[in-house]
Amino acid sequence: MEELKTLELDIQSVERKSPVELPENLVFGRIFTDHIFEMNYDTAKGGWYDAKIKKMDDFDLSPAAMVLHYGQTIFEGLKAYKQVDGKVALFRPGKNFERLNNSARRLCIPESDTDFLLESLKELVKLDQDWIPTKPGHSLYIRPLLFADDPFLGVRPSEKYKLMIMLSPVGPYYPEGFKPVPILATDEYVRAVRKGVGECKTAGNYAAGLLAQREAKKQGFTQVLWLDAIEQKYIEEVGTMNIFIHFKDEVATPMLSGTILPGVTRMSVLQILRDWGYNVNERMVSMDEVLEGYKNGNLLELFGTGTAAVISSIGRLKYKDTDMRWSDDEAGELGKKLYQEITAIQYGRKEDKYGWLTYLD
Repeated sequence: MEELKTLELDIQSVERKSPVELPENLVFGRIFTDHIFEMNYDTAKGGWYDAKIKKMDDFDLSPAAMVLHYGQTIFEGLKAYKQVDGKVALFRPGKNFERLNNSARRLCIPESDTDFLLESLKELVKLDQDWIPTKPGHSLYIRPLLFADDPFLGVRPSEKYKLMIMLSPVGPYYPEGFKPVPILATDEYVRAVRKGVGECKTAGNYAAGLLAQREAKKQGFTQVLWLDAIEQKYIEEVGTMNIFIHFKDEVATPMLSGTILPGVTRMSVLQILRDWGYNVNERMVSMDEVLEGYKNGNLLELFGTGTAAVISSIGRLKYKDTDMRWSDDEAGELGKKLYQEITAIQYGRKEDKYGWLTYLD
């Protein structure tokens, strides 16, 4: 792996002529800050080079860029928070950069030095910290992106890459409050198979789910719950989040078998639940077990975990002819408790005893 610590970060600061003004209702992923981090890779030049923070702008890309033809692209998603005392905190950024490297290895993309990326990210957020919303539930979404830009029409790993980090101020995932969502479990399509790229945060995984998601929305559901691709029997993950099943004597979540994303929020929830004394298991959970648990009252609630929403309480789950309903208005008790716990840490209302927060220097 190229030793990025030898690189120097060139910071090209953009001077604003007026203060940052954010709209009253922030739509996710529509507004971007003044600056962007960019770094290039070229095998012929010996690896990574030209690391800089510059003005956020469009860029030129060859129509022959390999990312457009063969899909070598990965990304990440994390957040920065303006805490109650005015400090700016990043939530577990090291884990996201570790996961970026995991995705890179699987897609034959060169790895990056996580320490260098973290320091560069801190400089980027520091420059654009005026864009961080201060309203409750608001944050600064961070999107690292790494893709092949070698202009070559041939199936092989690219020899050139571009890594970017962009920032976007976002509002709360639940603008109307913490409400449960309806989910559709499907056996019409599959998303990933073991030994494939299901555990990677790569664009193709999301493209594979678009048709099923569109059909689910037509039926009034928010997202799709995917089943395993071979037997279509075991629960895997929801389109944009990991899933937890709260039984009376256990909290279970699908184990990391190579087909689902190893979520950072998932990892955090597992730690909190164990500290709270819950019987927590990472294992295979069949849809039949969920159906039986719903029928006999052993299944208390379902919830999802992810960066965007933190916790998503599931109020309804439909599978074939069975429509499982909990509540359209009231979130599950455990999901709500976890949401309050994690957001309290993120916004500095509660002590970070886990060391999950990284502050700007």
